[in-house]
Amino acid sequence: MRFLLMFPMAFGIGLFLLSCEDKQTSKKTDTTVVKDSVITETKVKPKKKAEPEYPELTDANAMEFFLEFEKENPENKVRITTDFGIIDISLYDKTKFHRANFVYLTKRNYFDNTQFYRVVENFVIQGGSGDGLNLYKKRRKIGRYLLPPDTKQGYTHKRGAVSMPSSEIENAYKLASPYQFFIIQREGGAHYLDGDYTVFGEVISGMDVVDKINAVETDEGDWPLSNVYIKKVEIID
Repeated sequence: MRFLLMFPMAFGIGLFLLSCEDKQTSKKTDTTVVKDSVITETKVKPKKKAEPEYPELTDANAMEFFLEFEKENPENKVRITTDFGIIDISLYDKTKFHRANFVYLTKRNYFDNTQFYRVVENFVIQGGSGDGLNLYKKRRKIGRYLLPPDTKQGYTHKRGAVSMPSSEIENAYKLASPYQFFIIQREGGAHYLDGDYTVFGEVISGMDVVDKINAVETDEGDWPLSNVYIKKVEIID
């Protein structure tokens, strides 16, 4: 199923959002004893660092979790490696829950091998979903939750703005789907979206890559005819 720019619930049907039961994608990621006549040497391979234990996020605990997470994880520069090149984005400190959410999902490797699954020429590219079962499994492991809007920080949907689509839930608050994001490609921006969706960052390098992705051929549902993969997303600062 494909989505338009007026928005759905996390994992559901609808706009800007892709149901986790629908189009999904993903990938996650001795001891040697040497003896001779003189000594016995033991070489031990270092143990792989265990991934921190995280709670399963819900609407009831997500905001409290991100309030603590954002204090301990102040990073705000992220690199998106795509089939078409690299896009670097800066996340805004003022939109702390949305910044923390994006950093958290990056550290959980959620975005790796997802896709820019919606492309509207001279408007937007939207990423963070896909068409495989592994993506659904990732979301189940992380949790099911929505984020409240944070639209009064003075940020606008200018060209290069990184924003978050709403869930499919019909409500006046436009709760945001945490698993997707969109980048405004249009020259002059899309300021009619201001106040409705939370801008939480901007492209600082790689708008030429955004333009290339925006130029791909799509079907009637704005899904690229050839998948545009996000190979990985990583923290760079």
